[in-house]
Amino acid sequence: MTVEMTVREALNRALDEELARDPSVFLLGEDIADPFGGSWKVTKGLSDKHGIARVRNTPISESAIVGAAVGAALAGMRPVAEIMYIDFLALCADGIVNQAAKFRYMSGGQVSVPVVFRTQGGSGRSTAAQHGQSFESWFTHVPGLIVVMPSTPSDAYGLLKSAIRDDNPVLFIESKMCYAQKGPVPRAETAVPLGLADIKRRGRDVTIVAIGAMVAEALAAATELADDGIEAEVIDPRTLVPLDKVRILESVSRTSRAVIVHEATKRSGWGAEMAALIAEEAFHDLDGPVVRVAGANTPIPASPMLEALHRPNAARIAAAVRRLLA
Repeated sequence: MTVEMTVREALNRALDEELARDPSVFLLGEDIADPFGGSWKVTKGLSDKHGIARVRNTPISESAIVGAAVGAALAGMRPVAEIMYIDFLALCADGIVNQAAKFRYMSGGQVSVPVVFRTQGGSGRSTAAQHGQSFESWFTHVPGLIVVMPSTPSDAYGLLKSAIRDDNPVLFIESKMCYAQKGPVPRAETAVPLGLADIKRRGRDVTIVAIGAMVAEALAAATELADDGIEAEVIDPRTLVPLDKVRILESVSRTSRAVIVHEATKRSGWGAEMAALIAEEAFHDLDGPVVRVAGANTPIPASPMLEALHRPNAARIAAAVRRLLA
């Protein structure tokens, strides 16, 4: 049994259930309490239900939010800290990269840091160069940090529950263009395991690995390609760290072709890591080069028309597949 929800509603439900389940869980961030309910309205209604001690507004200081969250996690709580834009992680990277991600290793496993850093990234709303970037590849480079990037309501719901329950620090990246996307979510409480990719569409001719908002674009491209008799398999890793490379490599071995899609600029983006992985571990299964479809190597324009040129879409993905198969 399922219920239709948006990604925003699914995230809200996950937070609501985890607050009710575990008294050590609490939320903190800028304007997340009611009546505002956060800039993205993911936390709306939660402070009215659970109280302002557990859904806490903070000063406008990302470094303070992260520092307080890490300290609370070290003291035995399970904080979920909201950073309004992924761009702002540049202001508090030390707390995530050098503190949260390192404590367990540096203490020989004696200390855990069960904290979730919720943030949102990606372009598509004309928020320009400082509010529309995609920095997932920065953080997949950090040992000790789990990186999650859901694309559907059911995945957002189940993965957030797993992230909150995990004893390691988790960076939970929500794509801003996915918030209004609707889809089925299980009626029963269901956690989605971290580190397990999902095949969103089966195919035999090419594997498209897409993340975040690009999953919907890849699925649209696959529908377009099917009209030409090209059956594309679309895989959503869901968690970038840990990565389900077994499922991805198995798909590439079957289709013999791979296209990687992400919003971030192409240079040194997450797709480069995927291309290297496939080249190292599935080279002899390939019938062509690994292709990347990604954002342009420029700051993100404010102009909607220029932003559309910067951002990958279904047409560009389909064109890349056709060139590869040709």
